[in-house]
Amino acid sequence: MSKQKPVAIVTGASRGIGRGIALELARTHTVVGTYRGRKDAAESLQAECGADIVQCDIGSAADREALIGFVKEKYGRLDLLVNNAGIAPRERKDILEASEEIFDEVLDTNLKGPYFLTQLAARMMVEQGAGRIVFVTSISAYTASVMRGEYCVSKAGLSMAVQLWAARLAAHNVQVFEVRPGIIQTDMIAKVKDIYEEKAKNGLLPQGRLGDPSDVAKPIRAIADGLVDYGTGTVINADGGFHLRTL
Repeated sequence: MSKQKPVAIVTGASRGIGRGIALELARTHTVVGTYRGRKDAAESLQAECGADIVQCDIGSAADREALIGFVKEKYGRLDLLVNNAGIAPRERKDILEASEEIFDEVLDTNLKGPYFLTQLAARMMVEQGAGRIVFVTSISAYTASVMRGEYCVSKAGLSMAVQLWAARLAAHNVQVFEVRPGIIQTDMIAKVKDIYEEKAKNGLLPQGRLGDPSDVAKPIRAIADGLVDYGTGTVINADGGFHLRTL
């Protein structure tokens, strides 16, 4: 009998960074990919790599419970959780004018959802005695954008969540990491891609180019393979050098 592949959940797997991560992990893992609205994109992912697809609004407690329940019932274990799902605010407004409604919407999906999904996954992993968890955050965790304050606050909170979960789970052989993307070519930046490309070439990004979803998937590959297990809590930048401070 062949050995069961390790099982990985990738949230927000149907498009963009999440899709790149799911495709990379599918080479070695059984992937359970979540999607919220674009079933066609999720079915395309399933056809391409064989991933299970589960409709899940990460901001919904019932959906999070159902997702973990699906994995428990079908596979009985969870080896890797990649908290990737996230949204931008529906309206980009100056923080002097931004609404509480949109703030709550962004925080529910980008921070509260991953935090409590991790709680459910971590309980499984503690019981197993092993596991790995990745939070995909953003350079917005430390870069102020006053026209989308909700997004920045959500990613800054998520960065602290990594530290909290890494500290809590270290003794249980569950490692937790932050992968921090920069400007990645996805639907999220489609309208301003040309502007960002020009800025990248003119010095915003020391490596001179925008990122690709594979640039985020590769460090997650290293985490999935156990190559950085002794560095729980580590932040891995995938940003073309944006985080560097130079004179």
